[in-house]
Amino acid sequence: MHDHPLNILLDQNVPMPIADWLKKQQPTWLIQHVKDVGLEGKSDAFLYRWAQDHKAIILTFDEDFADARMYPYGRYYGVIRLRIWPTTIENTENALSRLFASVQETEIRDHLIIIDNNKIRIRKI
Repeated sequence: MHDHPLNILLDQNVPMPIADWLKKQQPTWLIQHVKDVGLEGKSDAFLYRWAQDHKAIILTFDEDFADARMYPYGRYYGVIRLRIWPTTIENTENALSRLFASVQETEIRDHLIIIDNNKIRIRKI
């Protein structure tokens, strides 16, 4: 059982307003955008290592983070992969709202979650 709040790192492809919105939706979580922590422009591999060092779940539109060949399951704290179209702020907020309404916080940590326009897939890592 984890006794600390979820730590979420938003990838640079996730708009900054989503970080602000998430902070309001989940005030007990640590929500950080790559710009907040000086990681803008860093490679996926660098962000992956940073997330591991900080026990952070990566929130991204980048399909690479969901690829087990590049980032093997069980070696990270979790990934939330947004696979929605169009990638508007409103659609992103709606997708994350669906996640919060249907998934327990304990299912977010240590899982690969893929959210598309219609469903949410959860894979234990």
